[in-house]
Amino acid sequence: MMGSGHIAKGLRVGLLAVSLLALSACTTLTSSNIAVSQTGDRRAPTVVPEGTDPDDAVIGRREHPRIVAAYGGIYSDRPAEIMVARIVGRLLAAADQPNAQFQVTILDTSEVNAFALPGGYIYVTRGILALASDTSELAAVLAHEIAHVTLRHARARTDRTRTTEIVDRVITSVFGGDTSTDATANRTRESLAAFGQSQELESDREGIKFSGKAGYDPQAAARFLGVMSRFASFSAGAGQGTEGFLSSHPSTPARIQKAIDIASSMFGKAGLGEVDRDGYLASIAGLTFGDSPAQGSIIGRRFVHPASKFTFTVPQGYALQNAQSAVVGVAGDGEAVRFDSADVQANVALTDYLKSGWIAGLKTDSVTSQTRNGIDMASGVAQTDQWFFRVSVMRLDGQVYRFIFAAKADSTRFAQGAAATLESFRRTTASDLANIRKLAIRIVRAKAGDTAESLAKQMNAISRGADLFYIINNLYPGDPITVGEQYKIVSLQ
Repeated sequence: MMGSGHIAKGLRVGLLAVSLLALSACTTLTSSNIAVSQTGDRRAPTVVPEGTDPDDAVIGRREHPRIVAAYGGIYSDRPAEIMVARIVGRLLAAADQPNAQFQVTILDTSEVNAFALPGGYIYVTRGILALASDTSELAAVLAHEIAHVTLRHARARTDRTRTTEIVDRVITSVFGGDTSTDATANRTRESLAAFGQSQELESDREGIKFSGKAGYDPQAAARFLGVMSRFASFSAGAGQGTEGFLSSHPSTPARIQKAIDIASSMFGKAGLGEVDRDGYLASIAGLTFGDSPAQGSIIGRRFVHPASKFTFTVPQGYALQNAQSAVVGVAGDGEAVRFDSADVQANVALTDYLKSGWIAGLKTDSVTSQTRNGIDMASGVAQTDQWFFRVSVMRLDGQVYRFIFAAKADSTRFAQGAAATLESFRRTTASDLANIRKLAIRIVRAKAGDTAESLAKQMNAISRGADLFYIINNLYPGDPITVGEQYKIVSLQ
């Protein structure tokens, strides 16, 4: 979703680089009580967890399509779907839920996240699949979310969303907009992620119990919390948002130690339980890593969306990020740009929409209309106590898109940069699309003479690739490599 509406044909943009798991036509895999979502299906589980309030199924059924839309849609990957379904089946048996049906969805987003809704809906992101290194780590995440459902935490959390105002951080804290006219205000993502600390610890304990009872390594929860903490620090260093699973499941040293202690007290010494690293890696081979090209690609200072067939370029000095509800660019001199979309009726003029109140401090007498590259546009300026804005909207193939440039003060350079960006907004060409490359997980088997450093060099084609190699494989520089063991590599395709 973007702005006050969805991006045509699935454009996914935003300030936060995060997301979940989605598999949508209720297809039963390996167990009659697990439905895996596949593209196009929005049905609810026919049976929900035992003891579930009838209203819970209604809540889950209502929120499910919204979650799928907000997190980039459903990610379809049959080997990953089968693996997830098998894990959930074992965990449900361990959780004494033999007759419950859960719908598991893999969401097409790089966000490292997982959560559950009332009524038996569980979500994991493509990003969390890429970060985990074995079956027991994913089982730990899924067991934690199943525990939230069986403990009725998800219902309590959803109840809170009825009285909690959902605020888009960029619109309110940077751009000063009116969220009542913005679809991001309808997203429940932030509230859905907000369990209390006591609930998280309770789910940690129950999840570790479910996972260990199902035969998985009970220490995997602590291990994966550590990996996610490292990845959050890595992402922060890259200028990306670190919200998502870690915003509501903080990997503090105390929490990690608590998970270790719980596993030890329940199941004894470490080294017990299934890990199945090879089976897990085989299931995620070829998994898309990072942003999905179908949701838009960043190529330097350019953003290209192949499905919606447009592209634009931001000024020199801006670093673009493609995330959940907007494409955001930040410059080192205190400037920023946000690009998103809005649902605007076809009979509403762009100038009227610009004046409709969704941007704070708009100077209505500054609003003008123009046509660039055959695309109708309207532009204006706005000012609040702390920010000066140059705002433009355009309509392409029935969809309205928005640029919001923000700076502490107006300047000739700032105005020229905003104008140049508008001039660059156009339909894509074949050469634009030819430049799009996809990052994917590739599995390599270590040979004699390989080291962590030599394997890490295979990721030098991507930014900070060597650092990323160590994190996604839970290694540190200098760690030994086991000949014959498999490791994850992120490569361009």
